[in-house]
Amino acid sequence: MKKIFVGIVALLMSFSAVADEGMWLLPMLKKLNIADMQAKGLQLSAEDIYKVNGSSLKDAIVIFGNGCTGEVVSGDGLLFTNHHCGFGSIQALSSVEHDYLKNGFWAMNRKEELPAPGLTVTFIRHIEDVTAQMLKGVKDSDDYDARAEKVEKNTKALQAKLQKKNGAKQISIKEFFGGNQYFAFVMEVYKDVRFVGTPPYAVGKFGGETDNWMWPRHTGDFSVFRIYAAPDGVSPAEYAAENVPYQAPTHLTISTQGYQVGDYAMIMGFPGTTTRYMTSWEIDQMLETENPNRIYIRGERQAILKKRMAADDAIRIKYASKYASSSNYWKNSIGMSRGVKKLGVKGQKEAIENEFTAWVWGGMNKKRIEVFGEALPLIEKSVKAATPIESDMQILNETLFRAAEIIVAPMRYRNALRRSENAEGAIEALRKFYKDYDEATDRLVSARMFEVLREMIPAERRPKSLEVIDTEFGGNVGAFTEDLFNNSAFASEEKFIAIVSSEGGLEAVKKDRAYLIMEDAVKLYQQLHKEVAPIQKDYYTGHRLFVRGLQEMNPEKSYYPDANFTLRLTYGTILPYSPADGVLYKHYTTIDGVVAKEDPTNPMDFTVDEKLKTLYAAQDWGGYADADGTLHTCFLSTNDITGGNSGSPIMNSRGELIGLAFDGNWEAMSGDIAFEPNVQRTINVDVRYVLWCIDKLGGASWLLDEMTIK
Repeated sequence: MKKIFVGIVALLMSFSAVADEGMWLLPMLKKLNIADMQAKGLQLSAEDIYKVNGSSLKDAIVIFGNGCTGEVVSGDGLLFTNHHCGFGSIQALSSVEHDYLKNGFWAMNRKEELPAPGLTVTFIRHIEDVTAQMLKGVKDSDDYDARAEKVEKNTKALQAKLQKKNGAKQISIKEFFGGNQYFAFVMEVYKDVRFVGTPPYAVGKFGGETDNWMWPRHTGDFSVFRIYAAPDGVSPAEYAAENVPYQAPTHLTISTQGYQVGDYAMIMGFPGTTTRYMTSWEIDQMLETENPNRIYIRGERQAILKKRMAADDAIRIKYASKYASSSNYWKNSIGMSRGVKKLGVKGQKEAIENEFTAWVWGGMNKKRIEVFGEALPLIEKSVKAATPIESDMQILNETLFRAAEIIVAPMRYRNALRRSENAEGAIEALRKFYKDYDEATDRLVSARMFEVLREMIPAERRPKSLEVIDTEFGGNVGAFTEDLFNNSAFASEEKFIAIVSSEGGLEAVKKDRAYLIMEDAVKLYQQLHKEVAPIQKDYYTGHRLFVRGLQEMNPEKSYYPDANFTLRLTYGTILPYSPADGVLYKHYTTIDGVVAKEDPTNPMDFTVDEKLKTLYAAQDWGGYADADGTLHTCFLSTNDITGGNSGSPIMNSRGELIGLAFDGNWEAMSGDIAFEPNVQRTINVDVRYVLWCIDKLGGASWLLDEMTIK
């Protein structure tokens, strides 16, 4: 045992010094990365991963919904993603009678697969570097407005050209490195996506809020969907009974071989947002304003929702997705602030800024000074000027536009009315809204949000329509809230339908107090945006020049752009880590930890599924156990990911699926700002646990028959 432990420590020490940093663009792999990837163990070529003309691994990777990643695992369009990525669709299909959130669901044939309205899956068909076309006519001497005008003109021309060439496919032109480089993405969107299965909440969300962002982890964070196409099996189509499973040209092979410390591992997916080129002034803004605002406001709302959800199953189902969405980034912000302070990230940024300043001014290079001399001063000036305005905008957004649903409802109605050709479309949008709404819960949340807004924004910066709290209700927020809900058409679906269905109802709704507060808040937000826009222009100019200058300062270094929800690849190794002195975490967990964590005092997070306990007692692993005889649940890798990568496939050196990425670790929550090679890890659910849950726990072994499993 001692020899094994010493061996793990030796491996940890040898690998921890190697930074597996980087979210790399696929067209650049051959030039920048493939030699290093193969040196670390990759057995594929760059063309096996990304081929311009022809199938490759990238054709099995999709955008799932609007903010996650998924992977095709069969020739008939079967798709894996995270449980928390499918959570919204699972919640929308659930009811008290059919509680798929709590009990799970497995279709036992294709006829039982459930349509998931509004859910889409997007393939990236082609990626092209269009920097030359986008920057045609742009000069270094151009100010922000002149540059923006030229880029916009070039964008329209290029968009039209690419659209004509690619027909019905969607075109997205994205900027990288602060606007120093551009790529065009040709995409195909499939709108008929059906829910195939998910484990019970006690598996898919095991650990809940307590374990979120933590290691060790024992969460079966996966769900299964299927892409449907038109009767030809290829073309995207709206949902129709005659549609057939999508005939995928490429799907991932699944490996049940497992992994060892030091094994090569890579992840492909759609990381959402990183700010690796953030400066020290932006760190101050985040630590002193942005994160504290979010942590406080969301924490107040979540405390109310959690209590209400625990007391009523119907409310739990209605608010499950809303709560999960809010709490995920709330806890992320807590961990981010903690990590930035503990790991001295601001000092790291200041060191880079000092080096940059010395490079710009040290040699008295006139051209360098002319181009880059104002980069950092522009950033510092704009961040300091924008912070108080952006803080007010954030507070309005978090309290009114995200939390107080009595204000959200009229905003949804107004926006839907603008999009719809008639009022019926707007009314239908509100019907969908009220499906997941509880008036009593919103009364409590809205009252607290009005109080928080008054606490955090001075009177002269608040929506004018909220002055009635003082003028009519003597500052009593509770009395104001009760009056608002008692008299507003937006307090319930019944009241809303009764008003809009009456003669003159459409105009009456616009005079509703909740509607007027919403309009006033939106106008205030727009005014604040107008104030901050010219300040932000200076920031964008400074940021673009700073990033470009860093690249010129160190021309031998390979740079990757910040994440912006475009297809990327990250590669690394399977590796444990040491979070603190005297502590060493293994690189995997087993089902033993699931059973050991059962806690009746915290049933929301640590209930163990009854069938799982039965299978555990029988040690029935169904052939999915590791060579060590245990059923692995989750494992660690050094891959560089962030939000949006949820559901991404983690693959071995042969490009075979070994798990699904679903989280980062608490000790490296500053990773979106500065990669931390010694402690930063990706948490993955083991694909063998996924297969065991489908087969033994769910009894849906028919799904495994269409997969390619090695």
